[in-house]
Amino acid sequence: MSTLRPFATPVFTLLASFLLLASSSASGQTEMHSHPASVGLTKAIAVLMPTKGSAVRGTVTFESVEHGIRVRADIYGLTPGRHGFHIHEYGDCSSDDGSSAGGHFNPGGMSHGAPGVEERHAGDMGNIEADKDGHATLDYVDHVMTFTGDRSILGHAVIVHEKEDDLKTQPTGNAGARVACGVIGIAKAK
Repeated sequence: MSTLRPFATPVFTLLASFLLLASSSASGQTEMHSHPASVGLTKAIAVLMPTKGSAVRGTVTFESVEHGIRVRADIYGLTPGRHGFHIHEYGDCSSDDGSSAGGHFNPGGMSHGAPGVEERHAGDMGNIEADKDGHATLDYVDHVMTFTGDRSILGHAVIVHEKEDDLKTQPTGNAGARVACGVIGIAKAK
């Protein structure tokens, strides 16, 4: 029996910790879906890298402002015209075609739509428009996405698509292949 004692104490401690965590979560004392580092977070960034066969690169910053999250994008290497621009459900850009990022980030189970409407995915950011040199910028305040809770964008991926998002076709806007992917991470606030 003495050979089991050193093992039994750590197992009991681990089990007790798990039960305490589960009971505090059930009573609402612990918010399990918020990342501890997101408390007081004011800025995040996604560095976009090209998918296979693409040359699209850039950055997207997210900054907490009074009425939402300010989204600023600076992207190069696009074909001229409009391109779908979304946050996807997984922070995984490991596949050659960006498919590892999954579908659109949609914690509320909403229909796909434009960024300025009530009924939309939390990850719907509409389109970006590239000039004749393939450069696109975007600057707007999003009122749906957050840095905490169920609509937290941290750890999800930003995807740029090859075609324009028509803002109505379900569930993706018919925006075509993924030409760039970047995971949203915590950025140093200035």
